[in-house]
Amino acid sequence: MPSPRPALAALSLSMLLSSLGISIANVGLPTLAHVFDAPFQAVQWIVLAYLLAITSLIVSVGRLGDLIGRRRLLLGGLVLFTTASILSGIAPTLGWLIGARALQGLGASVMMALTMAFVGETVPKERTGSAMGLLGTMSAVGTALGPSLGGVLIAAFGWPAIFLINAPLGLLAFGLAYRYLPLDRPQAKGSRPGFDLAGTAFLAMALAAYALAMTIGHGQFGFINLALLLAFAIGTALFIYVEARVPSPLIRLPLLADPALRSGLIMSALVSTVIMATFIVGPFYLSQGLGLDTAHVGAVMSIGPLTAALTGVPAGRIADRFGAARMTVVGLSGLTIGCLLLAMLPARFGIPGYVAPLVVCTLGYALFQTANNTAVMAEIQPDQRGVVSGMLSLSRNLGLVTGASVMGAIFAFASSGLGRLASGPAAAATGLGATFAVAAVLMLAALILAAIGQARTLAEPQPGE
Repeated sequence: MPSPRPALAALSLSMLLSSLGISIANVGLPTLAHVFDAPFQAVQWIVLAYLLAITSLIVSVGRLGDLIGRRRLLLGGLVLFTTASILSGIAPTLGWLIGARALQGLGASVMMALTMAFVGETVPKERTGSAMGLLGTMSAVGTALGPSLGGVLIAAFGWPAIFLINAPLGLLAFGLAYRYLPLDRPQAKGSRPGFDLAGTAFLAMALAAYALAMTIGHGQFGFINLALLLAFAIGTALFIYVEARVPSPLIRLPLLADPALRSGLIMSALVSTVIMATFIVGPFYLSQGLGLDTAHVGAVMSIGPLTAALTGVPAGRIADRFGAARMTVVGLSGLTIGCLLLAMLPARFGIPGYVAPLVVCTLGYALFQTANNTAVMAEIQPDQRGVVSGMLSLSRNLGLVTGASVMGAIFAFASSGLGRLASGPAAAATGLGATFAVAAVLMLAALILAAIGQARTLAEPQPGE
């Protein structure tokens, strides 16, 4: 067992950098559109390439870490992420930049998939919740820090700085990981199972098709979106067919028969869908419904990630003390209440009516994420930690993609109904209310799943009984 603190520092910095990569490029899109003389639809791929690489490959790299060694793969992921960041910063063309961002996303998928898997090897079991809370905090800090840090870097040094900032931080993370993470356990010759290339290809195809179906079209769901969803369904069916027959499957399908794991993944996707709605719908309501300028919108929007950053570690300690399953129910209860309040209060009380429910949602989210991750990873066998960690990250990313598309579409549809202008305050309030009414239903469904799981746990006979 290595020294926990420097090892956790390496994992935390890896999580911070991979999360920062998601949000820091968004603020630079207008500048990059001007620099490369490209339309928004083209520069948007600077963000999409990163997200698609993560979403498509995160389970595969988690499994690869289980097979060839998590330390070795994480070090390789950090090198790739850092190198791709430099290539992004010196990109002479938009195509170069998009390609470099896809490589950066591949490195980030390794970093995201393996950080949680390393927790079981770096901290005692009784402190797992606290460690998961710390990683959740770093993820929230990275997401929250991206827009503000990106704006400062672009203003002071130009657009390349939003990518080149990763180079020294990536080298620091590499040094810490190389020095303090535990060595991979050697495997006897002939005992190492093969890597499931066919399953990896079908899963990547299915997930890429889903992510594209949810993101292209700018809110208009047409033939291309339907074709991509069909490709997602076909890819998923082929993946399941292959996994049931290959000797060394990417995902052992019996794992998904475990009700605790299955419920944990579904709840993670539902919660991420709702949280993404606050990032997508919130700015439109604050600007169109309350008339705030860009600076004030950014200030209000930062309250949610800041709350998550401040409460992640305490939430982990609470999960350690009172039990992960119980705290999952408490966290989802807070999310359900927060969504109901967001549907009702902002139209009456303005900014306070928006901020207070947002804080309730974020507190519930911080507690849920830490408790759910802890519960899912607690009983996983060491040789499956990488793939299950990747599945958790995948469920989160699929929820983010779904939230950005589906919840955004609900807001757009509701705010343009009833003969109102989509940009008017009343229309924005209607859209917000409809969006978070749907969100509350999703959180109620997740809460029912958690309650069933808690009842199942209580009904199981304890050791010695």
